[in-house]
Amino acid sequence: MHLRARLFGIGTAALTAIPLALLGPAATASNAATLPAQATAHSCATAQAGAASCNAIVRTDIAPLRKASPNATPSGYGPSSLQSAYNLPSSTAGAGRTVAIVDAYDDPTAEADLGVYRSQYGLPACTTANGCFKKIDQNGGTHYPRTNGGWAQEISLDIDMVSAVCPNCHILLVEAKSASFADLGAAVNRAAATPGVVAISNSYSGSDAADSSYGAYYNHPGIALTASSGDSGYGAGYPASSHYVTAVGGTSLTSASNARGWTETAWSGAGSGCSSYNAALSAAASFGTGCSMRAEADVSAVADPATGVAVYDSTSYQGRSGWLVFGGTSVSSPVIASVYALAGNTSSIDNNYPYTHSSSLWDVTSGSNGTCPTSQWCNARAGWDGPTGLGTPNGVGAF
Repeated sequence: MHLRARLFGIGTAALTAIPLALLGPAATASNAATLPAQATAHSCATAQAGAASCNAIVRTDIAPLRKASPNATPSGYGPSSLQSAYNLPSSTAGAGRTVAIVDAYDDPTAEADLGVYRSQYGLPACTTANGCFKKIDQNGGTHYPRTNGGWAQEISLDIDMVSAVCPNCHILLVEAKSASFADLGAAVNRAAATPGVVAISNSYSGSDAADSSYGAYYNHPGIALTASSGDSGYGAGYPASSHYVTAVGGTSLTSASNARGWTETAWSGAGSGCSSYNAALSAAASFGTGCSMRAEADVSAVADPATGVAVYDSTSYQGRSGWLVFGGTSVSSPVIASVYALAGNTSSIDNNYPYTHSSSLWDVTSGSNGTCPTSQWCNARAGWDGPTGLGTPNGVGAF
């Protein structure tokens, strides 16, 4: 195994679009590509052997907004944009279902920050008091681990994305005591054992690893587990390379004057490739992945920081707090987990399901995440490709 180099900046070629909120109403898909590269920072440190790193990337060239409505509007995409881009029944579906978020370390302001986000966008309150939100440690109790500002950003990003895509869903936050796969895996098992959980999002990754070592943590039939494909371009990583999860890649998402109203290209940072250890999904055999083992990714959603999402996080880290703009496949994993929750089919399907319902996805056919020996492992094309998988949600029919 090897550790993939992390990206500490995003090249101009990756930046196919910037959200309208960042540019003003004159911005379009046709002129966005001429904009300069954006300054970014990874929220978490590089993963060590046997451990994972979160996949959140924060824009550092946008000054944090301390307060929004009624005096200002956060930069980055909010719930209405994501729901529109992916044609989602967010206002009518998801009630009674819980999306679990698994992350490392503690975000002490998670619930309060979630309240700010949901209030800003007119979403119903989601609190411990009303039974919508619950935070536990990896043992199911309230002995939370130490605070880590980078992972706190990740936590805020994750729970805000569940709110944006499935505002009627309940949210369970499970905090692992460290970023080791053993502790994160224990947190996943805790989430899976919690009644009502239909989907579990894992917005972290490390080097490609074997399911014989860690797969028991992610093998939970009847629950959809999603995992970020990573933010370092071509090269498979775990747990996205596990046989048991839905591996989620990343796109650049831009508003457009077409029938859909949006366009997407592969994001240059999205992880992809073939596992060296884990078995392929049976339904992927007819999609020409070129992988004899597990192919990554399966599906995708927005992840490019240049077309990033609005997140509220008041736990200061590296001098930043308040309304921030985030990208990374840490965005796309909770988005897809929440789409699974909207669909409500997880008790009777597995991660082969998108392959047998690919017509209910927006196919992403352009963009690249690097150089690779087999073209579709790193270059978007019609049908399956590594950075974007089968495509992005067009409603919930593929989930």
